Amino acid sequence: MSYTQDYKTKLVSPEKAVKIVNSGDIVDYGFFNGKPIILDKALAARAGELRDVEVFTAVTVPPVPEVVNHPESFTYIDWQWSKLTRMLHAFVQPTYYCPILYHRGPFYYRELLTQDPNENLTRDYRSVYYNDPAKKGKAKWIAMMQVGPMNEAGYFNLGPQNSETSAKIQSADIVIVEVNPNTPTCLGGNEESVHISRVDYIVEAPPDQLLYDAPQVEPSKVEQQIAAHVMKYIYDGCCIQLGIGGMPNMVGKLIAASDLKNLGGHTEMFVDAYVDMIESGRMNGSKKNIDRFKCSYTFAIGSKRMYDFMHNNPALASYPVNYTNDPRIIAQIDNMVSINNAIEVDLFSQVNAESSGMGQVSGNGGMWDFVLGAQWSKKGKSFICLASTHTDSKGETKSRITPQLPLGSIVTIPRQMVDYIVTEYGAVKLTACPTWMRAEKIISIAHPDFRDDLIKEAEKMKIWRQSNKK
Repeated sequence: MSYTQDYKTKLVSPEKAVKIVNSGDIVDYGFFNGKPIILDKALAARAGELRDVEVFTAVTVPPVPEVVNHPESFTYIDWQWSKLTRMLHAFVQPTYYCPILYHRGPFYYRELLTQDPNENLTRDYRSVYYNDPAKKGKAKWIAMMQVGPMNEAGYFNLGPQNSETSAKIQSADIVIVEVNPNTPTCLGGNEESVHISRVDYIVEAPPDQLLYDAPQVEPSKVEQQIAAHVMKYIYDGCCIQLGIGGMPNMVGKLIAASDLKNLGGHTEMFVDAYVDMIESGRMNGSKKNIDRFKCSYTFAIGSKRMYDFMHNNPALASYPVNYTNDPRIIAQIDNMVSINNAIEVDLFSQVNAESSGMGQVSGNGGMWDFVLGAQWSKKGKSFICLASTHTDSKGETKSRITPQLPLGSIVTIPRQMVDYIVTEYGAVKLTACPTWMRAEKIISIAHPDFRDDLIKEAEKMKIWRQSNKK
C-alpha cells in the first residue's frame, strides 16, 4: 500500500500548521533533539495574536526556542532542565520546572491527559492542572516534534528520542510532525516510530537542519580520579548505565581501554561513551538477562559521530522510558551498575543532584529510577559521584560535602536509597549504615581541608561517635 497521497494531503507549511493553535492552548514540543525548529519559529511569529499558551518540553538544546522571547504570549516549561534552560530562566523569561518520575512519563500522558468518554467523571487533567473549570474541554493539547522521513510502510522514525513520544501522540488532540532528513533511524525496541495515520499535519525541515552536535568536554583530573575509583567495582559481564557529564564519559573511555569483556548497556541516555565501549568490543550485551546483544536506551544526545553510529544500528534498541527506566525492568538485569553525578551530599547522606539552594540546575530525570533499580538487581550497584569541592562565584573553594543541605536545596535521592558515594578521595558504601557510620564514611572522602570542620558539625548533630576521633 502506498502512503504517498496521505503524505501529500497532510503536508502543509509551518505557518499553516501552527494556525491550529489558539490562545489558552497547550503546545507540547518533542523532547531533546525532537524539539521542533521551523514550527517553533512559525509559532513565535504569532506571538502578537496569542495569549496564555503553555509550551512544554524537556532538556532544551540549541537552537534557542524562539517562543521564549515572547513571555507575554508563551509560558515555557521544561520537564528536565539543561544548561540552556538555566540561561533562558536567568536572562530571558521565567522558566518553570515540572518534577516527575521519568519512568512514569508515558503514564502521565496516557492516564492523566486522556479523556475517557465512557466515564461519567472524565479524567481531564487539563482542567485539574489549571484549576480552571472554564478551560475544561476547550484547551487543545497540541504535540509538535521532529521525526525522520517516512518509510514505504508509512512510518516516521522518532530518531534518538523515543522517551514519552508515542504516549504524547496518543493523548494529543492534534499531532504535527516536522520531518528532518538528518534524523538517524533508530531501531527498536518498541514505539520507536509513528504511523502517518496518527499524524494530522506534516511539515518539512530544510535539508541543512542538523541535530544538536553536543561538544565533547575532556574530563578534569578530578573526574578521572573519580572514574578510576568506580572502575574498581566493574567486572566482566556487568551492565552499565551512565548519566550525563565528564565523569561518566571518562568511565566509558576507561572501559574501552580496559581488558573487560562481555559488558552490557541499559541506560536512559545514550552518549558517546557507549560508542567507545561498543566499538572497542568491551560491550556486546552477551550476558544480559533481557535485550541480549543490544544496548537499550530511551534518548540520546551527543556528537554527529554518535548519531551516525546510531543510524540503522541493530546493536542498539530504542525503547519508551516506561521500559528503560522502570526500576522493575532494571532489576531484571543482573550485575547492573548505575553511575550518576550529584551536586552535593550532606552528612545524613541526602543527595542533591538538581539545585543550587533554591536555584534549579538540573532535574531528577532518571536518577531515582536507576539508583533504585540497580540496587534491586542481583549483585547490582549504584554509584553517586561528585567532586569533593567547587569554586564559588567569589573564587572561594567550598566543600560539596556539607553538614546539612543549604536552605531550599532539593533532596533528589533520600538517604535510605543511597548505595555508594564516590569522590576523588574514594568510594564508600552506605547501604544500611547507621547515621554515625554514614557521617564517618562520608567525611573520609571529603576534601582533607574540610574534614575537621565536618567532624565538629557532626558532633553538634550528634551523629559522631567519640571512638571515631583519631
